[in-house]
Amino acid sequence: MPPGGLDLHIYVDADACPVKPEVYRVALRYGLPVTLVAGGFMSTPRDGDVTLVVVEAGFDAADDWIVEHTERHDIVVTTDILLAARCLEKTPFVLSPTGRPFTHDNIGDATATRKLLSDLRGAGVESGGPAPFAAADRSRFLQELDRMVHAARRAG
Repeated sequence: MPPGGLDLHIYVDADACPVKPEVYRVALRYGLPVTLVAGGFMSTPRDGDVTLVVVEAGFDAADDWIVEHTERHDIVVTTDILLAARCLEKTPFVLSPTGRPFTHDNIGDATATRKLLSDLRGAGVESGGPAPFAAADRSRFLQELDRMVHAARRAG
């Protein structure tokens, strides 16, 4: 068991995650295991406790795997708002790669915005897509992931 006696784990919805190196760095610093869940093979670092789970092709296969394995004090990293909502039923520690935590207070707005944008795209309205991933996002992510690790340990 890691220092502090809490069996804390980081799960990453890994297929399009731009902050995997940052996750590895924080996990190595705190001695935490990381599980990458993806639809295909990807390389993983030799240092630390990093596992790759390749799920079978299928709609929401990676999401289903993450939700099934997540426990109360785990941290989930994802861009997927619907996955974030599902994970919040099990753990309060869900984080986007831009450093935005998903919480019970903001997930309703996030899912409503996602639906609205989807409806607009379906009607042919171009929304321009998300802003490009920036260095400030990476920095905010690192700060928030570090904060979540400490919060999860305190909650344990």
